[in-house]
Amino acid sequence: MAGFSELIKSFEKTRDYIRDFFIYGFKVRGDFARMSGRTYDDEKRRAESWLGDVLRSDDSVRGRQISISVDCGHIFENPLCQAYGAKSFTDNDIRLHMLLLDLLADGQTRTLNEIVDALLADYDAEFEPQTVRGKLKEYTAEGLLLTEKRGKTAYYRRAAETAQDYFAKYDGLADAVRFFSLDERFGEIGAGLLRSTGLKNDIFLRKHHYLVHTLEDILLPELIAAAEQKRAVRLRTFSAKARDKADSEGGTFLAVPMQILSSVQTGRRYLAAYLPEQKRFHSFRLDFIRTVKAAEPVSNFDKIAAAYRRNLGRVFGVSFAMRRDTGSVEPMRLTFRADPEREAFIIGRLEREKRGGTLECTGEGLYTLTVDAFDPNEVMHWAKTLIGRIVSVEGGNAAAREKFFRDIRRMQRMYGGGARQ
Repeated sequence: MAGFSELIKSFEKTRDYIRDFFIYGFKVRGDFARMSGRTYDDEKRRAESWLGDVLRSDDSVRGRQISISVDCGHIFENPLCQAYGAKSFTDNDIRLHMLLLDLLADGQTRTLNEIVDALLADYDAEFEPQTVRGKLKEYTAEGLLLTEKRGKTAYYRRAAETAQDYFAKYDGLADAVRFFSLDERFGEIGAGLLRSTGLKNDIFLRKHHYLVHTLEDILLPELIAAAEQKRAVRLRTFSAKARDKADSEGGTFLAVPMQILSSVQTGRRYLAAYLPEQKRFHSFRLDFIRTVKAAEPVSNFDKIAAAYRRNLGRVFGVSFAMRRDTGSVEPMRLTFRADPEREAFIIGRLEREKRGGTLECTGEGLYTLTVDAFDPNEVMHWAKTLIGRIVSVEGGNAAAREKFFRDIRRMQRMYGGGARQ
C-alpha cells in the first residue's frame, strides 16, 4: 500500500482543498461528497503539514471544523506560499537533477548528445536522450541553464550566477525581496527566493494582506499572456453554491481577457473578459476559476478592447450586469446630508469615492450623487456605508430600490423596535 506523502501532483486539487477547508472554512468531513474519505484525509493532512501554525479547530454537533486563523498584520510570511514548493517528483527526476547540475558546474557548454554521453561515462547513469532534452528545456525556461544555437545544434551551460550571488553583489536586494514576498501579486516568487537561499523576512509587515490571493496567482500568467497575445482562453469555473457536490463540474466559457480588477470593498480579484458567444462583458471571481487554457487568437481584439474601455465608465464596482435582466436603467440619484462646516470629511469622501458619478450641492447641507452604472446594486452596496446620511434614493431600477428599502425595514424591526418577522 502506498504511503502518505506531503508532495502534490495536482496544484488544482490542493488549491481547492485549502480554499474550501481553511479559507471559507467552517466545514466538516461530511461536507465533502465529491471525494472518498481516504482522499479527503490525505489532502487534509497534507495541507495541515504546511499550515499547522495558523490552523484553528472548533468542535460542533456536526463535527470538527478547521479553518485558518491568523492576524495578517502580525505575520512576516504568507503560509500559503508553502503550497507552491511541494511539487512531487520521481526518484529518476531527482537523480537526473543532481547529476545534471554537477556535470554542468564547470561552466562548459555541451550539446545534448555530449551531456548524455558524459552522464553515462562519468556517473554510470543511463538516460534516454528525450528525457534529458525535456529536463534541459525545463531548466532553461526556469533560468537554471543558458542555451545558445550554433547552426542547428543547441549548446547548454549552467547559469553563472545564483540568487545568493545577486544578494551578495547588490546591497539591499535581499531586503527588497523580503518586501516583495508580502506582495499580493506573485508574492510567492519572493517567498520562494527567500526559501531557496535560507533567508527569512523578519523586517516587513503588511497591515492589509489578502492571503487568499496567493492561491489565485497560478491563473494569472496564462490570463496575462492571453491578453498580451490578443487571444481567447477557455475557463472552467464552479458555482459557490455547488462546489461541494460530487457532480459539480462547473461551467466552461470561451472568454477574451481584458483586465484583472480588484474590488476596493471586498478585496477580491476578478477577471474582466468579453464572452464572444454571449456578446457581452462579464467579470469572473478569480477564486471561482478552476483552470485556464489558451485558445485561438481574436482577430477583432482591438475593437473589443476599445468597447471595454468605453464600458468601464459605467462599471461602479466590478459588475457589468446583464441588460436583459435589468432592462433600460436610468441614472441613480442618491442624496446625502452633511454639514459643510463640521463634516467636510464626508463631502470629501463623496467626492473621492464617486467614481464615474457627478456630485453637486442641491440644498443646504444636501449633496446629490448621480451615477449611471450598469449594476445599480453595486451603487447601493456602497451607499449603505453612509446609511445614516441617506435622504433619498431615486432612479436606477425598481428592484434595486425595493431591496434597499426592504433592508431598511428589516433593520428597523431588528434594532428599532416592533415585532420581528
